[in-house]
Amino acid sequence: MRLHIHELEHSFDSHTVLNKVSYTFEQGRIYGLLGRNGAGKTTLFNCLASYLEFNSGRIAIDYNDTTKDAPSFFESVATSSDKSRNYKESDIGFVFTQPHLPEFMTGREFIKFFIEINGGKIENPKDVDEYFRMVAFNPADGDRLIKGYSHGMMNKLQMLISMHILKPPVILLDEPLTSFDVVAALEVKNMIKSIKKDHIIIFSTHILQLAQDLCDEIVVLHDGQLRPIPPEKIHSPEFEAEVIALLQEPESHA
Repeated sequence: MRLHIHELEHSFDSHTVLNKVSYTFEQGRIYGLLGRNGAGKTTLFNCLASYLEFNSGRIAIDYNDTTKDAPSFFESVATSSDKSRNYKESDIGFVFTQPHLPEFMTGREFIKFFIEINGGKIENPKDVDEYFRMVAFNPADGDRLIKGYSHGMMNKLQMLISMHILKPPVILLDEPLTSFDVVAALEVKNMIKSIKKDHIIIFSTHILQLAQDLCDEIVVLHDGQLRPIPPEKIHSPEFEAEVIALLQEPESHA
């Protein structure tokens, strides 16, 4: 399975945020998305997750691995449109930096309710406590109102839904570890690694060490385009300098 992006463009007024972005992401790999504040990382995620209509370009999931690169894939797909999404909205899950949860419910009530209303989308639903254990969430906390949860606890519920209940082919994580303490962050990193073989996982972060520790590939969003870091540089002493030099390159578009 591959996620293909081809010449994706999006602007806010006269400011171009995504400038003919093209990239292919592969199943079984974890991708780190780096970039300066305002570079367009969340905009890219919103376009992929169908929360934002982009100006032009094509996005598709190649479920059968028919081609290795985006241009070849889209040449094989008959369409006259210069703007298209070729996948179901539910095939991409998005874990937000700021959790969006019903604070008037307990964690247990929310998970039960979510399973009930999404029953047709969930394969082999499990007991709520079993789901809690998957993300190292204390079952006793499940009986407290969500409004009393820490940011990290709310994020665990978000991750539980995307990674273990809905299990979409593509999972987007926007700054996923900023709200966790050291122990919880390690648990989440191990959880992400444990599911990667069945998914395409892309997460944005400002933490270079986290990207090095967790990622198979790292791409930098700069000047409206995705730029890969050479694989041999990811675990080398030159990694930080390579990223900083790329981010300091002057921008060429408005």
